[in-house]
Amino acid sequence: MSISHDDEEASRESPKRKRSGSPNGITQHDGAPDAALQYGYDEELPSELHSPAENEEDGMAAKRQRLERPKTLNYRPYMTLRGHKRGVAAVKYSPDGRWIASCSADATIKIWDAATGALSRTLEGHLAGISTISWSPDSKVLASGSDDKIIRLWDIATGKPLPLPLIGHHNYVYSLAFSPKGNMIVSGSYDEAVFLWDVRTARPMRSLPAHSDPVSGVDFVRDGTLIASCSSDGLIRIWDTSTTQCLKTLVHEDNAAVTSVRFSPNGKYVLACTLDSCLRLWNYVDGRCIKTYQGHKNEKYSINAAFGTYTAQSEEVSEGEKEEHERWAFVVCGSEDGRAVLWDVSSKDVLQEFKAHEGVVLGVEVGPDETIVTCGVDKTIRIWKRQPLPPDTNGVNESKGTVPTVVPPPEDSTPANGTPAATQDEA
Repeated sequence: MSISHDDEEASRESPKRKRSGSPNGITQHDGAPDAALQYGYDEELPSELHSPAENEEDGMAAKRQRLERPKTLNYRPYMTLRGHKRGVAAVKYSPDGRWIASCSADATIKIWDAATGALSRTLEGHLAGISTISWSPDSKVLASGSDDKIIRLWDIATGKPLPLPLIGHHNYVYSLAFSPKGNMIVSGSYDEAVFLWDVRTARPMRSLPAHSDPVSGVDFVRDGTLIASCSSDGLIRIWDTSTTQCLKTLVHEDNAAVTSVRFSPNGKYVLACTLDSCLRLWNYVDGRCIKTYQGHKNEKYSINAAFGTYTAQSEEVSEGEKEEHERWAFVVCGSEDGRAVLWDVSSKDVLQEFKAHEGVVLGVEVGPDETIVTCGVDKTIRIWKRQPLPPDTNGVNESKGTVPTVVPPPEDSTPANGTPAATQDEA
């Protein structure tokens, strides 16, 4: 499980990870860049607007030049979702943006309406805590991995598990991800193996002897041709999906345990969380760590990170310009002191930090319409929505430069009858 193992109750969940080391060689990968995101991850370009294209009209060019990159963001509490009886390990938006799924040490999964926060379904069937969930690309099926060593597939329309669970791991299932086409699932386990599953037959296609310690994270690249895996042995490995050959092993000189790994949306980089309170962005083709993000605390828990994008303040951009307007990239990560921290990908500037939960923030996810969802050991899920900054500030203090916006924790409230429910938080 991704939850702490200190207290007596938590000791029944997955043990903590250890570490060790070893590297390898690579084939070139054509990570086709995403048009809206590509420059945000380019180490050669500053995190500022591009020079306008030569064929743009003068008016639009001038408008683009006036819109500077915001120096801070202003995510504010929007909703708090309650219902889990123990810590919430992971939270995920469905690809269509309609649902939020959460999984918990209480062995349940909850499906929430992303717009209203209403609880739609509770999925029950696992016999132990659930560490990881992943949506199918069509948002119709949810996969879950548990300490009961089983991966289950759930029909979201009925709330029932599909007839055939995915059985093969010999220990806790820590992480999993659907392939972009939805026909495969990759999973990582405390048994130190990475499994590649055929979703249709519910059988393992390959078992990779991937690491020398528990596999804490796995992910598919955007076109499905590569898989990334990471472990508390301190290694990140890149695999060819079709041949299951290890193409590259990434290891930092500090050899800190790696707790999660995620490909950037443009497919060119890998973001890794490590137990030395760092996020590292890797160019996996060159095998170089090109960015390190610091400011959060992560020394003991499995905490994940996510990518997002942002534009200039919404009132500066007309509706007609929003689609074509330049976007900057950010990364967001939870912290063991209850904060969530957002960094600009290129400049590494802290754009915002806010108090998200009481206790460790285990999961973060960026959603549609400038929202972020977080979850933690305090049993709650919280949705945050970007709001305009106060006029004439843009987060800048003349004497100290950029001042990250710190948001107090939202006021919690529960209906009078005591029924767990979503609550609207006033910003």
